[in-house]
Amino acid sequence: MKKRIIPIFVPHKGCPHDCIFCNQKKITGVSTDVTSEDARNIIEECLETIDKDADVEIAFFGGSFTAIDIDIQKSLLSVAKEYVEKGLVKDIRMSTRPDCIDEDILSMLKEYKTSIIELGVQSLDEKVLLDSIRGHQSEIVYKSSKMIKNSGIKLGLQMMIGLPADTEEKCIFTAKKFVELKPDCVRVYPTLVVKDTGLEKLMEQNKYNPFTLEESVNIVKKVLVLFYVNNINVIRVGLQATDDIQIGKAVLAGPYHPAFRELVEADIIKDYLEFVILQNKNIKQMLVKANKKNISKIIGNKKTNVKYMEEKFGVLLKTQESDLDINQLEIVLDGKSLISANMRDIHRKLYDIYDL
Repeated sequence: MKKRIIPIFVPHKGCPHDCIFCNQKKITGVSTDVTSEDARNIIEECLETIDKDADVEIAFFGGSFTAIDIDIQKSLLSVAKEYVEKGLVKDIRMSTRPDCIDEDILSMLKEYKTSIIELGVQSLDEKVLLDSIRGHQSEIVYKSSKMIKNSGIKLGLQMMIGLPADTEEKCIFTAKKFVELKPDCVRVYPTLVVKDTGLEKLMEQNKYNPFTLEESVNIVKKVLVLFYVNNINVIRVGLQATDDIQIGKAVLAGPYHPAFRELVEADIIKDYLEFVILQNKNIKQMLVKANKKNISKIIGNKKTNVKYMEEKFGVLLKTQESDLDINQLEIVLDGKSLISANMRDIHRKLYDIYDL
């Protein structure tokens, strides 16, 4: 059954202060307050275009939902709850800060049929949290995550790479801590320098340099493999492209790419194909058969994987669409030997290669 999300953005409502990277009005493209009437109109409009048999979810994103005025929370949630009780909507999701969760809030959210709470964790390294002006330490993340899971509400965690003082090692550390928290889903975002933020000022003062696109892909591929091997559902990688979320508009600098996840997944496959070549020396041609949805990842953006294999190993990389499952690859070397691999085995092998 297909899943459909009805997003309702509550821009920068409730946050106790501005984190150094944040400008929610630019990120969400919404700058005005959302009323219960607005929420109802958004839901009704979306339901008109959604198949009747789809799993529908109402998602309150954009700000720290549980930190806004309690009456506004209840007003918005009461509208969403109506649609759950009518059987038109299955789930209610929201995003908030780790330090804006307590037992009373969770009790109220359960009363209003909340299914999933996503915490904007960003990092679990103390120095990164401090330099990013998060306003809390890592301890509160562990506490609030445990409270959410104990309440019976599903837990989502959001991670950012490339914040001030961040390193690859700190990103991997945060990802490993996420695994220990056993979230139901995660999101991973590379840090972008957005207009009118503290990061913009730091960059102007030459006190902050964002990760490059290449660095970000190299780190995030390891983070994703870590999550995949531990059966954690990665529901988003990279910010969704909007009119504002583009280099030269709201985004001033940073590793932005409209298909960032595709770049990362292509690099993961490249690393596995390189492993196969190193295990089968002196081959001249590699034919990879795969589901058509994976062909672009095998080839790489602008044929980067094809060029890489040719330039580094002298191997001609070719692809062939097949009716294989999306999680399966068949690799033919020099028209003879056949290697069959599923994505789970590929991720496990790379987990070892990356020394995670």
